[in-house]
Amino acid sequence: MITRRGLLKVLGGVLATGAALGAYAFVIEPGFLLRTTHYALVPPRWTPGLKLRLVLLADPHLVEPHMPLSRWQRIISAANELGGDLTLLLGDYAAGHRFRTGSVPVAAAARAAAQLRAPLGVYSINGNHDWWDDREAQRRGHGPLLTERVMADNGIMTLANRALRLSKDGFNFWLSGTDSMAAIPRGRGQYESRADLQAALAQISDDSPVLHMAHEPDLFVQIPARVSLTVSGHTHGGQVRLFGHSPVVPSAYGNRFAYGHVVEDGRHLVVSGGLGCSIFPVRFGVPPEITVVDLG
Repeated sequence: MITRRGLLKVLGGVLATGAALGAYAFVIEPGFLLRTTHYALVPPRWTPGLKLRLVLLADPHLVEPHMPLSRWQRIISAANELGGDLTLLLGDYAAGHRFRTGSVPVAAAARAAAQLRAPLGVYSINGNHDWWDDREAQRRGHGPLLTERVMADNGIMTLANRALRLSKDGFNFWLSGTDSMAAIPRGRGQYESRADLQAALAQISDDSPVLHMAHEPDLFVQIPARVSLTVSGHTHGGQVRLFGHSPVVPSAYGNRFAYGHVVEDGRHLVVSGGLGCSIFPVRFGVPPEITVVDLG
């Protein structure tokens, strides 16, 4: 029979373990860890001989104390060391929770992002929180967002339903991007989309490979076979991920597009686990990451 002293030891151990796990999930993993996740693939309709490295930075959600400007600057320095041909910023620079000691202006985030270096350029798309935090854009119902303007001021183009042709080693390819699918809140769980995939892809004028940037991976169900690879963020891998499963994912498709490299009907999607936190400043089992994709 367990004694009173033994019971107290067990309870003390349980409380200590809970406190340690809480500290890890609320402080250490979201605020101090950073990993680099690599994928290598030859997507369909890819030009033989074209080798391309993408460095993806998704969902920084800058805010004190969880993602201060200094941490964002260190992440940018780390990204520059990865030798990317393209650096792609996948949206959500604004934070989405109230657990903060201070805010980081999006203009400061953009000034820091101006230090990113990639020979073929640095490009951005808008996230849903960039829309939600922009009261003037919410009132108008359309962009350009403040995020787009400050990124442009710092030499970074935002591909909001746009496409452009790029070239490496004499091989052409297209980079396209869509705006957020959850741009305008319209009641509980209801949003108006500002993603216009048709308009973006209509700007593609030849048969070169297409890379598409979509903040929300749910857009993947609409992506045609013409697109070689789609890259997304938004989900943060669910922020809590155990044994390859996330209990809560901000997606209509649950774990289907929660994280990682997804292949469906020959179409390829890479979902970055992202950098910051939304709703609650917690991460467990899915540390902040810079995502690298090697193509060709």
